[in-house]
Amino acid sequence: MSQNRTELGDLGEFRLIDKLTSEFRLQNSSSELGVGDDAAVIGVSEHTVQLISTDMLVEGVHFNLMYVPLKHLGYKAVAVNVSDICAMNGKAEQITVSIAVSNRFPVEALEELYSGIQAACQAYGVDLVGGDTTSSVSGLIISITAIGSARKSEVVYRSRAKEMDLLVVSGDLGGAYMGLQVLEREKEVFTANPDIQPDLEGHDYIVQRQLKPEARIDIIRFLKELEVLPTSMIDISDGLASEILHLCKASNTGCFVYDEKIPIDATTSMAAIDFNLDPVTCALNGGEDYELLFTIDQSDFEKIKGNPHMTVIGHMTHPSDGKYFIDKNGSAIPLRAQGWDHFD
Repeated sequence: MSQNRTELGDLGEFRLIDKLTSEFRLQNSSSELGVGDDAAVIGVSEHTVQLISTDMLVEGVHFNLMYVPLKHLGYKAVAVNVSDICAMNGKAEQITVSIAVSNRFPVEALEELYSGIQAACQAYGVDLVGGDTTSSVSGLIISITAIGSARKSEVVYRSRAKEMDLLVVSGDLGGAYMGLQVLEREKEVFTANPDIQPDLEGHDYIVQRQLKPEARIDIIRFLKELEVLPTSMIDISDGLASEILHLCKASNTGCFVYDEKIPIDATTSMAAIDFNLDPVTCALNGGEDYELLFTIDQSDFEKIKGNPHMTVIGHMTHPSDGKYFIDKNGSAIPLRAQGWDHFD
């Protein structure tokens, strides 16, 4: 082991993954894609592949049980993994669940957690097929692996966007981040004075976006019905700007993203203004929306035009053109990833 010490925060999550896995080579012909996308791709037949993705949620890092109900946490843990399978244009079919839990949790608490997992399994049509349980000295840790399938010809990777492809996002953005701000504010108020009950009135939508996000399996269905096969796709977990840059890096493209095109719900905008935040900044950098970001060929524009579930927010460019955010004044600002980093 090297005597030099590099701090995890100096690299960040994705550079750390690149550093740790760069020397690994796929050895089996069935391993069609390993590290580097929303899910691994495993060949199972001439026309079908299996998709595998895993995510971990750690108490004190990803969630605070002071305001996150265990049932919602169980649901969310499944949803974020199903979202990764969606981002490959596939259908999630099974999950495994592993938890590490301390003795401060009674059996009834874990039953509540699993009731949320069961609700998500029913909502997304996936089966719980295994997992593991062990003890923890530092709280609750949940690790879920999602297994899905897709036709080999319909798998969508991050790496196949082309110059002049349109950049499209589902739903609206920034709501989950603003929901977190409201929850954190009310936690601080309650901590200072337990006699004051949390006031979440008017914030139902953004709080739900944080506590109980939904994987956009409906968008995958809409795209199939419209006969649109995206050229690249990723889900928005770490912030819109970060995910756009991932697509650009994987596909070797630049991009122009337009301020005025980014979809933001009115509730999100009002909450951001209440916190003296710019709504667009929240949408670009907030994360945890679990919407789908994808590119399509310009010839498919008419198929999605006017669809209330999808918004064109920009287009891909030649890599030499750079990666820019175009503000409302028409100024081109270099696009930066300032969203969630696990090691900050």
